[in-house]
Amino acid sequence: MQNDNYLTSIRKQFEYYKLLGEMTFAQLTDEQLFWQYNAESNSIATIVKHLWGNMLSRWTDFLTTDGEKEWRNREAEFDNDPQNRDDLLAKWNVGWACLFNALAQVNQDNLNDIIYIRNEGHTIMEAINRQLAHYPYHVGQIVFIGKLMKDAEWASLSIPRGGSQQFNAAKFEQPKHRAHFTEEFMKKE
Repeated sequence: MQNDNYLTSIRKQFEYYKLLGEMTFAQLTDEQLFWQYNAESNSIATIVKHLWGNMLSRWTDFLTTDGEKEWRNREAEFDNDPQNRDDLLAKWNVGWACLFNALAQVNQDNLNDIIYIRNEGHTIMEAINRQLAHYPYHVGQIVFIGKLMKDAEWASLSIPRGGSQQFNAAKFEQPKHRAHFTEEFMKKE
């Protein structure tokens, strides 16, 4: 039962970070998705391409093959070469679909099974936790770049600046209850 709660929680968290990326994309022009601060930085498109490559490598046949696939070309993931918004969003959706399809194969019985990433053994739970740290790290970069570009026109994805007191007051007016932090946010979309 406890593992079921874990599996439900991690799925909701991955869905939340996917949505944060999509809410950022929606605020940006096509040109902004491909903008780089300098040659050593990544555009949003490049970050999406890297996430796509990582997700496909880690989660394709994850129960039977190493998470670092021979066919993965990680270095090419950092070329800023997606063609347009549609290409970018297709990669985004394919990567996330691969992850969610893999998570559908995880259950209480196999959560502690050992899988490998670059020949290093991880329980499936450890592999999930590894990626639950990695993907939000990059989604945070996407959001930060978007916020920089939009400046004062940025529509906050969480509690808007100056809104903490009002937000907290509304929360504390409610009785104590069990909820996942993403549920309220996901209902808004």
